[in-house]
Amino acid sequence: EALVLGTRDYLGKCGFRRVLVGLSGGIDSSLTAAIAVDAVGRENVTGVAMPGPFSSEHSLTDARDMATALGIRFEVAPVGNTYTEFLKVLDPIFGSAERDVTEENLQARLRGVTLMALSNKWNSLVLTTGNKSELAVGYCTLYGDMSGGLAVISDVPKTLVYELSREANRRHNGAIPESVFTKPPSAELRPDQKDSDSLPPYETLDAVLKAYVEEYERPAAIASRLELPLELVR
Repeated sequence: EALVLGTRDYLGKCGFRRVLVGLSGGIDSSLTAAIAVDAVGRENVTGVAMPGPFSSEHSLTDARDMATALGIRFEVAPVGNTYTEFLKVLDPIFGSAERDVTEENLQARLRGVTLMALSNKWNSLVLTTGNKSELAVGYCTLYGDMSGGLAVISDVPKTLVYELSREANRRHNGAIPESVFTKPPSAELRPDQKDSDSLPPYETLDAVLKAYVEEYERPAAIASRLELPLELVR
């Protein structure tokens, strides 16, 4: 209810009636979309899926199914072809450099450009979907998934995102598919990518972040209390 109220008030004070949400088929964008519906009404929310070269079919299916269940407008704007064209321009400059996070971030930034173009055209505010766990450790892309006007769940840890999504489903008749809750979180920016490739389990990460950010504990004390390796905490 607090997230809905904050979103509704911010939009009203900024003079916006409509919002855009990039729908990846993941839990974060699903919760953000549900909050948006409660804040401004389903008729004022548009979900945009932007599949890339490494997006799974189930991600698009989950996004579409949720949009249909919520009753919001749903559009698909693929970024794969644009990504390929960008690489044709950049690869001669990159030279022999190996593929790395650069190409991953490029995909995220193409999605940001897409959403901001629609934002301008439709006078709709983009709601970003990053959670506190990701943002706290920099697991996000500047000018990519951070592009937008309001970061709705940026102070919500990932573990709480799952809990709130269950609450959203109670309010919206199970609009978020069960597969969104059970599949491993992934940015889908490289083959078979999972968040756990780069981050500790979210239960561990959230416990460390709470101790460090909210309770002002030092790393050594956190490691001792949570029985974690000090290097992991650092």
